[in-house]
Parts: sequence; structure tokens; C-alpha cells
Amino acid sequence: MSAWQWLLALYTLAGFVETAFYGQIFAFTPLYLPHLGVAQRDVAAWTGWIATISSGFGILFLPLWGALADRYARKPVIIRSFLAEMLAASLMAVAPGLGIFVFGRSITSLSLGNSGLMMTTLTERTPRERVGLAFSIMNGAPAVGLLAGPVLGGYIVDHYGFPSMMLVNASLLALVVLSLTFGYQDEFHGKTDEPVLRMAAGSVRVIWGTLRLRTLFPALFLLFAGRSLASSYVPLAITAIYHGSTPGTAVGLVSAAGGLAALLLAPIFGALADRYGHWRVLMAGAVAQVFLWPLPGLTRALGWFILAWALLSGVASGVQAISFSVLSAAAPRRVRARVMSFAYLPQVAGGTIGPALGALVSQQSVFAVFPAAAAVAALGVGALKIAGRYQGEECGAQSDAERGPEAEA
Repeated sequence: MSAWQWLLALYTLAGFVETAFYGQIFAFTPLYLPHLGVAQRDVAAWTGWIATISSGFGILFLPLWGALADRYARKPVIIRSFLAEMLAASLMAVAPGLGIFVFGRSITSLSLGNSGLMMTTLTERTPRERVGLAFSIMNGAPAVGLLAGPVLGGYIVDHYGFPSMMLVNASLLALVVLSLTFGYQDEFHGKTDEPVLRMAAGSVRVIWGTLRLRTLFPALFLLFAGRSLASSYVPLAITAIYHGSTPGTAVGLVSAAGGLAALLLAPIFGALADRYGHWRVLMAGAVAQVFLWPLPGLTRALGWFILAWALLSGVASGVQAISFSVLSAAAPRRVRARVMSFAYLPQVAGGTIGPALGALVSQQSVFAVFPAAAAVAALGVGALKIAGRYQGEECGAQSDAERGPEAEA
């Protein structure tokens, strides 16, 4: 096995373990809250507030990770993310009450920013004619992790409990940390003496100073906020319509159906985007979400819920995948790498605000989050329409060259 193939194997394994871990957290936290002393009537509200607190905590540090990697080295910043997840899993496993559990969940947000650094490192090590293959393999691991994680986790939760599942994750993440620490040599070293905080602030100024990005980021934020508003409450909706003795398994299977649909539909969205234009497909997918979001709230049969959720998950994953390419195209070429370190910012910010809105909406009914998600997604479509005026020739706007200096502002 060549050096680049070994690095690809390490990064692919890391991505699989990481996304399986996150898939299990999102799927089974609502089921575990009563064991932490949360009254059943308060579970829906705490589901949203925990997601909001844990996501919001990490946004404060997001500008630092890319700056630290550019200033010093990438490998320690990559390993940092998996150490944070290992610590978070350990704390959630032993948490005696809600406070420690929320603190542990919040630590997961300190893992942001590793994917871009891993892809950049892999690009530098991989032969040019193999880069596409390497990226497709590495980026396929998260989809498989989101598919397999909840299925395996559902069995563990039903038979051994949530803490046991977290201990398994902590052990696997420890293996990832050791593999990345001793598995390859980091050949990148920072070549700048610029202070880290100044570099981080500069990255934020780039986004705010570019008109295309300044309009696109809020639009993507609204789309992801709508998704997070409803997806946080899917486990509670499932347990409301499932009355068997293995709720963890039921939640895991529904989550797996969504993961399978994402695995199948995301590449189709990519192919359509390459043929008809990324912006057009992004807009079409965003509009489709507005009409699809209410469907899970209209059914009380598990089979129909699974079908509705699988379709939604597939379309939402396709929209997310296309959003990265649209964001990359919107970034000025000279600062594209720095902008892409913020590629997950709309998703993380949406994951902060969306669940908080869900905590309020779900007080009426847990199924009310689905039409609410449609309303927020509709706002996102409107914001995308506005942002489209500044996104280049594909959207009917002027090109960079025609706009002059503002295009690179």
C-alpha cells in the first residue's frame, strides 16, 4: 500500500467513526434524557436547548482552527477534533445528571474544522489522476457511518443502555487518535508569522467583505436551520407513533433509512448539478424541501413516516452537498481555501437556532416542528433568490470581471 493510500485509509476510518458517533448522539439523546432526571413533559424542550447550546459553543472557536493550522501545522489541529469527541463521549457515558451531560455534548462542537484540513492534506499526497477517487472514497465514509451508526447504536441502547454506547464510541475514537498520531508524518509547516487572532479575524472579514458570500451565507443558514429544527425531534416523533418494546432499534432503523436515501440521492443531485448547473439544482432542491417538510407531520403510521423521512433526508443531503460547491464558486479564488474552512458555518449556526425554535414549537406538539421547518425553509428559498443576483453568470448576474474590484472585495 502506497503512502497516499494508507493516508486515505486512515482518514476514511476516522470519518466513519466520527459520523457514526454523531448519528448516534442525535438519534438517541432524546430517549436518554428521562434517565438524566428530565421530566417526560420537558424532554422535547430540552432536546432543542441541548442541541442549541452544544452547537453555539463551537461557533466561537471556528475561526481559530484554520488559522492555527496555517500558522503552525495541520496534524495537531486534525487530531484535536477527535480528542474532543473522545472526551465528550466519555463524559456523556459517566454523566450523573443533565449538567455534566450537556457539558460533554457541548465539547463535541470543539471538533469543527477537521474535514477541510484532511482533504487538503490528502490532495497534496495523492497523484493528480487519483484525487477524484480518493475524495469519493473519503467522503463516502460519513454517509456509511450515518447509516450504520444508528442501526448498531439502537441495538446497544435497547440491550445495554446509552452509557455503554458512549463507552464504545470513546474506545473507537481513542483508536482513531492513536492511528492519526502514529500513522503518518505531517509534512506541512506554517510559513507565516502573522498572529493567529489576526488571521482568524481576517477570515471573517473576507466573508463579510465579499458581496456574494455576505448574501449566500444567510440563505444557507436558513435552509439548515429549517432542517435542524425538525431533525432534532425525529426520535421523539418516532417514539410517539411506535409502541413496541425496542424504541432504540426503531429510531435506529428510521435514521438508517434516511442515511440510505442520502447515500443514493446525493450523487444524483451531483450529476444533475454538473449537467444543469449547481445553482439551479440547489434552488430546485430547496423549493422541494419546502413542500416535503410537512409530510412527516401528517402521518401517524411508522411505515409512512419512514418513507417521508427517507425522501426528505435524501433531498436535504443533496442540497447540502451542492451548497458546498456553490459556496466554493462564490468565494474569490485567491481566498477560496480560507473561505471553505467556514463551509460548515451555516450548518452549525442553523443547528444552533433551529433546535431552539423547535423547543418552542414542540410545546404544542412534537409533530408541529415539521410545518415549522417548511416555513423556515421557505424563508431560505427567498434568501437564496436574493443571493442569486450576485452569484455569477449561471444565476443571471454579472461575472467577476464585469463587476470589477467588488468581485474580489
